Amino acid sequence: MKGIIYLVVGILFGTIMFKSEAASWFRIYEMFQFDSFHMYGIIGSALVVGIIGVQIIKRFKLKSFNGEEIVIPPKDKSISRYLFGGIIFGFGWALAGACPGPMFTLLGAGYFPIIIVIISAIFGTFMYGVLRDKLPH
Repeated sequence: MKGIIYLVVGILFGTIMFKSEAASWFRIYEMFQFDSFHMYGIIGSALVVGIIGVQIIKRFKLKSFNGEEIVIPPKDKSISRYLFGGIIFGFGWALAGACPGPMFTLLGAGYFPIIIVIISAIFGTFMYGVLRDKLPH
């Protein structure tokens, strides 16, 4: 039953991403050219919802569907990790025209060349896992 719920939520998320044009290469291009507020509005509203959600989880000590308490550990205070990671992520986003959520949305919408980007993202994630212990903290 949980699998069906996750599938329905994923389809709903993908539909919203596609209909809001958050998966549109043209909208992403406009964002990186500072020509439109559209994507900044979507990202900003997601940020606000995320902050509120995390605060609700922390303050009310909410439990997961399995009944376990949700623990959100504090983030590391390393500037270089977030700076270099953000730059690499941004370059990939700008080159591919999509970040991870829209990549799968585009695949579901029938844009099959995105498979190359998805395979590359999976490979990059795998390489990070291999090199993680060797990277500076």
